[in-house]
Amino acid sequence: MNYRSLHEWDVSAEKAVEIQKQLRSMIELTSLRDVRFIAGVDLAFPEADVGVAAVVVVDLMNMSVVEQIVVREKVTFPYVPGLLAFREGPVFLKAWQQLRMAPDVVMFDGQGIAHPRRLGIASHMGLFIDLPTIGVAKSHLYGSFIEPPNVQGSYTFLYDKNEVIGAVVRTKVGNKPLFVSPGHKCDILSALKLTLKCCLGHRLPEPTRLAHELTQKSRQIGLFS
Repeated sequence: MNYRSLHEWDVSAEKAVEIQKQLRSMIELTSLRDVRFIAGVDLAFPEADVGVAAVVVVDLMNMSVVEQIVVREKVTFPYVPGLLAFREGPVFLKAWQQLRMAPDVVMFDGQGIAHPRRLGIASHMGLFIDLPTIGVAKSHLYGSFIEPPNVQGSYTFLYDKNEVIGAVVRTKVGNKPLFVSPGHKCDILSALKLTLKCCLGHRLPEPTRLAHELTQKSRQIGLFS
């Protein structure tokens, strides 16, 4: 799959922040329609200078795997909270290039607009691939919220002052909630509904859960040794 090249990756942290501020105005928040094929994305860093990206495309009708890709890539940008897309983005894009099937939506294990500059990995990569994206993060990065009830499918909204920037979703009883926010070409309610639809008895939605399993399996068979 092709993608747009919007900026260089070999930049300083200060320049990266400026790029985020420039790109945030390009984000579109619109409702999703006619979704069938969803790609889940998981990124891992088995070594300090090595990144791994897994992309798994599933059919929403039955959650069967249609295509899967896993790649390994050298990374140079350091780990800086709020700037993870500059570390993870090039690794994901290498995997994206190998993908043959265009999904309707891409779901990232990470943040969308629930980010200090509204440009988490899902939003940033959404601009590059020009497709609807959703961020489904396992941990809280930004915004205030009230813990949702310990009931499957319950949720509360995530706020930046008076602005809603995402949802805090309980996908499984007894488990910590997920932090769901739209990335690009998606809105909060669409992201919330699709995430819940993709949760099949696990804490994580099936697309990102399968992508995570792929990175772990690849590690076990020695791809990263």
